[in-house]
This record gives sequence, structure tokens and C-alpha cells, in this order.
Amino acid sequence: MKHLTEIIAFTSGAVVMILELDGSRIIAPYLGTSTIVWTGLIGVILGSLSLGYWWGGKIADKSANFGTLGKILATAALLVLSVSFLKNILTLALLTPRNLITSTIIGTIILFAPATFFLGIVTPYLARLKMKTVETSGETVGSLYAISTLGSIVGTFLGGFVLISYFGSTKIIMILSAALFLLAAAAFNHSPKPKDRKLALLMLILGFLVMFIKPVGSFAEKIVLDADTHYSRVWIKDSEDPSTGRPTRLLTNSIYGTQSGMFLDNPDELLFQYTKLFDLAAKINPNLKTTLMIGAGAYSYPKHFVKTFPDATLDVVEIDPKLTDLAKKYFGLKDNPRVAIFHEDGRIFLNQNKKTYDAIFNDAFLSYLNIPFQLTTEEAIRKMSDSLNNNGVVMTNLIASVSGPSAAFLEAEYATYKQVFPTVHIIKVTDRPDTVSQNIMLVAMKSVDKPSILSILKTNFGIPEKNILSPKIKPGAEILADDFAPIEKYMALMLL
Repeated sequence: MKHLTEIIAFTSGAVVMILELDGSRIIAPYLGTSTIVWTGLIGVILGSLSLGYWWGGKIADKSANFGTLGKILATAALLVLSVSFLKNILTLALLTPRNLITSTIIGTIILFAPATFFLGIVTPYLARLKMKTVETSGETVGSLYAISTLGSIVGTFLGGFVLISYFGSTKIIMILSAALFLLAAAAFNHSPKPKDRKLALLMLILGFLVMFIKPVGSFAEKIVLDADTHYSRVWIKDSEDPSTGRPTRLLTNSIYGTQSGMFLDNPDELLFQYTKLFDLAAKINPNLKTTLMIGAGAYSYPKHFVKTFPDATLDVVEIDPKLTDLAKKYFGLKDNPRVAIFHEDGRIFLNQNKKTYDAIFNDAFLSYLNIPFQLTTEEAIRKMSDSLNNNGVVMTNLIASVSGPSAAFLEAEYATYKQVFPTVHIIKVTDRPDTVSQNIMLVAMKSVDKPSILSILKTNFGIPEKNILSPKIKPGAEILADDFAPIEKYMALMLL
């Protein structure tokens, strides 16, 4: 095959980058998508490639032939394929990580280092195969690495813009493995040895069969859907409410919590206690007319809102359009003239917003492993304040610990809101231990003429006085800003 070495260099370069992007989706449910996780993933990939480059050059100097190249590519194909099986082992190994950095490095080494090491071997090995004279060695090596890098660029765009959204993370693993088996078949076929020619046929068969392997199931029981979007990997699963035994449907993107849910026997009834507390805004501001929600998930609260407040409107900002589609298909969301949906980042919406609201519901913090820092800062909170009417209120659902070192995020966010709003309350939604990460409702009022939050919570929501934590938050916490918001540090503390 003409230009076989260039084709292999280009494709293997593309596979590396697609594997890295897909890897971020595979480990996100266990470790999140923070800077720490991306740093660990990129570092492990680069380290494994470097070792592969070194080893590939070393073995190529001893004996370079297409038969051995075929074996290298076939091994890489098998190791890429193994990711779909090892990811479930990772669930058990990292179910309760104690150190995010250590867990990230261990997890990414287990899943991606072996395959990336063998992919790193390919380009220096190809360079030795293609090299004819010492005089042109520099040109040969440079050209192949340029082609491999071009493949990485194409793989980056193809993986990020197309594959993840249309095929899903596990299916992509199958596609990459099949591509490498086909490259191995081409390499074996180029070998003069008859035995290698027979292996070429085997590689073709494996490349075909691997596309029909049933993906290994995820950790969720009664899985309804396992899908990738432009922004996350999500599961929809059917379960039972532990307190009532009623059937439920849940949306989640992490093993550490559930993003949204509903009762299957009453889809408009709120399943989670913290979402019921959003109705507090109407008790604080009885003339509630215009509202904004940042982060909708499966749209459980918007469905409840339009039914409960027939004279009010709700603007919903949900960054992920696919979640809206899934909510319509699986969670009973229907179009409503009083609900306007905007598919964009919540901070971008706030930066450009000219409208004013009576209440803002912020439910974009999905778990302590998925905190969008751009919505935690003083600048973002001032944008929320600017988007409120004079008697407006912001209600933010936080995932945080109440006491101990892991309460640092709650303390910092409370101190940051206090920089902007005259009245800020921290409400513990349930009676879980203070040291455990849980739903905390932060209520910030633009007016100092506040009603009695305590009496409202007791009478309407059954929340006792001891669950109002504002006086217990210790002063002196750092103020979060666009320039410095160490969310990853707080996440690491919460893991402890």
C-alpha cells in the first residue's frame, strides 16, 4: 500500500487524542472534570507517550520490520479495547477516593497508560522503517512526526465536535480499537513473511468483530440510557425511593450524587427535599412574577413551578441542549409559553442579561466534583444582584460540608455572597451529619427588610431552627473571585 507509513502515523496520532478526550468522559463519573483531573489525564498521556517514543526508538534500531509493527498496533488495539472492561474495575477502586490527585493518577494509569505507551512506540518505529539514508533521516523523522501531529489535530476536532456527541464514550473505544486492528492488518499484509500475511486476515476479522462487542454496562442498575453530550456523560436509570418505595427515574452524571429525578407515578411531584425549598422564594416575595433558573437537569423544578405558580414566568438557562431533549423524552417535560429555555452557560447569560427578576434559582452545582467556578465568584454574584428587582432573592443549592476542614467551600461562598447581599442565610436541608457533603441552600436577599425566615421554614417546610447555620459560619474565609477561586482545593478537602 502506497504511503502506508504516513497513513499509520496520521491515524495513530488521531487515536491518541480521541482516546484522551474520550478518557475524560470515562473517568468523569468517578472523579469529575476539574482542572486536577484534566491535569492528571494530560500528564499521564504525555508521560506514557514519552516512554513509548523512547522504547520505540530503542527497539527500532535493533530490527525494524512490518511484522513487528503489526504486533505493536495489534497490542495497542487490545489495550484500547480493554478500557471498556477496566472502567468497571475503576468503579470499585475509586468508589470513595480520599485524595483526588492520587486517585486521578492511579485511575488514568490503569486505564490509559498501557495503550498510550504502545501508540507512542509507533511513530519512531515508522521513522526507522521509512529511513533509507542517513542524509535524509532528519527530513524523514520530521515529516512523520508532522503527519502524526496533524492526525492529533484532526483527532481532537473529530473527537470533541463529532464522536463524543454521536457515538458515546464506550462505542468510541470500540471504534478506536477497530481502527488499530485495521492498521495492524495493513502492516502484516505489507510484511514479506507468509505467517504475517495470515495474521493480516485475523486482524481484519478482529477489526470487524470488535464493532459488535456489546459495551460493558455501567454501575447503574436498571439503566434506561447511557449517553454522552457535548458537556458530560449522563445516565438515566429507574429505581425506588428508599423512604417510600415509590418508583423513580433518576438522571445522574456522577457516582457521587443524582442530578435530577422524578416519581414515575407522579412526574410533577418534587422528589428531592432541596428542590422543594426553592418554593421559599415565593414566601419571601409573595408578588413573585418573573424568575430565572440556572441549571435545569431533567427539569424537575420547572415542571413543578409552572403548575404551582400559574401567574409567574420562568426563564431557564441550561447549558446542555441534549439534557432538554432527554427531559422531554424521559421526564415528561412539555413546552409551556411561561417557560423560556436558553441553552448557554449561566455566567454568559448573566453577563449579557438586561432583564430583572423577582427570584433566581441557581442549581448548577451538580456535586462536589462538578462545581462551575465561574458561578461562585463575587463578579458572578454581583451579576445576579444586578439581575434582581429591589426585593429579589437568590437561592443557590450548594453541595458542601457544614463543619470541619471540608467546610471551606461553604465558608468561602457564604463570605463571597456577604460581599454583595445585605442578608444571607445558610440552610441545612436535611439532618445528615455536618461533616458529610450534602445539599445546603444559600438564600441571599437584596432587601434588608427581610421576613422571618425561621417561622417560614418551620411552618411551610418543616425545617427546625438548628438547621439555619448562618451564625455558625466562621468569619475570615477567602472571597472567591474570577481571578482566584480555588475550587479544586475545596473539592480535595471534601474528599477527605
